[in-house]
Amino acid sequence: MSSKNPIRTLSPEVARKIAAGEVIDRPCAIIRELLDNAIDSGATNITVEITQGGIEKIRIVDNGSGMTKDDLINCARPHATSKISTEVDLLNLSTLGFRGEALASIAAVCRLSIISGGYKMRASITEDHLIENSTPLEGTIVQAEGLFENFPARRVFLKRPASEGLLCKNIFVEKSLAYPQIAFRFISEDQIKLDLPKNQTLKERFISALELNQNIKLFSEISGEQETSPKDWSFKIIIGDPGIYRPNKKDIHIFVNGRKINEFSLQQAVEYGCQGYFPNGTYPIAAVFITMNPSQVDFNIHPAKKEVRFKDISSLHHGISSSVKKHFLEYTNKTIKAPVYSTPDIFSTENNAQRALASILNFPAKNFSTSRNSTISKTQVFTNSNIGQYKNTSLSNFGKTTHSAIYSEESLKVADSISEKNPNTEIINAFMDKTINAYDSSKPKQIENNSVEKVEINPTFKYIGCCLGTFILAEQNDTLFLIDQHAAHERMLFDSILENQSKSQALLIPYVIQTKDSSEDDYLETIKEPLKEIGFNCSNLGDGKWEFSTIQERWNGTEIDLEHALLDKKVSPKDIIYSIAAMTACKAAVKDGYKLDDKAAEDIAKGALSLKDPHCPHGRPVYTTITRETLFSLVRRTK
Repeated sequence: MSSKNPIRTLSPEVARKIAAGEVIDRPCAIIRELLDNAIDSGATNITVEITQGGIEKIRIVDNGSGMTKDDLINCARPHATSKISTEVDLLNLSTLGFRGEALASIAAVCRLSIISGGYKMRASITEDHLIENSTPLEGTIVQAEGLFENFPARRVFLKRPASEGLLCKNIFVEKSLAYPQIAFRFISEDQIKLDLPKNQTLKERFISALELNQNIKLFSEISGEQETSPKDWSFKIIIGDPGIYRPNKKDIHIFVNGRKINEFSLQQAVEYGCQGYFPNGTYPIAAVFITMNPSQVDFNIHPAKKEVRFKDISSLHHGISSSVKKHFLEYTNKTIKAPVYSTPDIFSTENNAQRALASILNFPAKNFSTSRNSTISKTQVFTNSNIGQYKNTSLSNFGKTTHSAIYSEESLKVADSISEKNPNTEIINAFMDKTINAYDSSKPKQIENNSVEKVEINPTFKYIGCCLGTFILAEQNDTLFLIDQHAAHERMLFDSILENQSKSQALLIPYVIQTKDSSEDDYLETIKEPLKEIGFNCSNLGDGKWEFSTIQERWNGTEIDLEHALLDKKVSPKDIIYSIAAMTACKAAVKDGYKLDDKAAEDIAKGALSLKDPHCPHGRPVYTTITRETLFSLVRRTK
């Protein structure tokens, strides 16, 4: 084999093209590298111009410190940089660029010219740092022309100029977000596409750079820092209200020391903090700006510096998640006031912004009876006629006898027939037997003084009936309430489950989780007590082994699932119990099409209007309202 294909040293030209391909793969990569240099130069004004999506020409002008003649002679040679001198400097990086690959790579795949300090330098695959005199100017002008014109095999893989131009603009926006003190201007085909003034606030830069149409008041700034010493990190988060959401996580931006990075776990931290506040299946629009001790993060693991490695990300993850959750809790307590009589549409974007989802609060359990099986036929009639017989029944005694008091004989036959076919029915029955109480409408529970105002059920309350197989209609204070029976019942069950979140079950064979290093041991130690509060008892056996003798009684995951949740995803104990409660309540609640008798439907209506958080755990509103005045307006009636 070696005689047929002997090993040989590549020519410098081929080697440069291969190396350049790791850094420069399309026009936006040139903009990324040149903007890093412009920012590092101390510039306060930066202009980016592109032609034909950056394929034909990219020109970047800055007013930074500029370059000397000696700098221009060496700048585009491989691994030439002013940012570091020894490998030790890699452990304490304070600049965006540091490898000395950018200009050399650009020169290998296009025609590069730099004007600064009264001189002009030209470099390409055919020209080697030609220096000539030029008009003196402040800062630097860098121009890259004819991308891949000497590398046709790479050029054919470029997208259309319009698509490449959009990618260039996206990189421009990413770089400008973290530096609101710098003025940025983006010009495409001689037209100004984006003009960002300097000395903006983070919030102003976030809204203007992303070209958001929403009012600045709908965005908040959250700050946080490491609680323990040394304080290796701090952060600022710009995040939109719950009425501003996206169908994916693409608009959750993470920056570390001014660099935009791809870090799933930190995106996840924002997502966990927002859990329960945004409509199900949606995500916030946000940017997290992290300032971290350079010794705690390694940027030298990706050619384009898009990924980093942290020494310990767990405390940062927890700090972001808890700060976001605390923000929305405070926001909710200030903004939610139920009921809303001024609008008939609680589902509108504007009202979602005003009626942000409440967080997990210790709301007294609402004792309401429902099906013992989430798979019961939709034709079943739920009754509540014998509620007085079991309203004081304890959870431990709430079993088969109680079920017979709640359901008709025919309904139980349906349930039993399904039970024989469904192997999961016993599990669901066990959940239901332990979590659902009877609802006592005659003695409404009181809520804490510092909680959100609830609707008082007064003599004007009137249950009307059910309609469309989904909604319960009720009237009070000249307002018509349309209540989603599933969402309302789900929230009532969710609150009830959270009241009993500490219940645990002993394991015959304990779970044993193996940590990878001491940082994971430290993380488990910090959450050991919170885990115990929700039913997970664990102890450190040494050598990185942690034994779980009990787990939360509704936990359905395996040993591997628990290890993945705690060590890989860094799911906080509160997030675990929230997910368990939300899943259990959703499965157990009455579904669309279930037929309720009048008493059961009326009790759901009263319970729904008494909720201090009128949203299901997944973010959907429990009810909407239509006022008398609105109805009069719809039929054009004045009196």
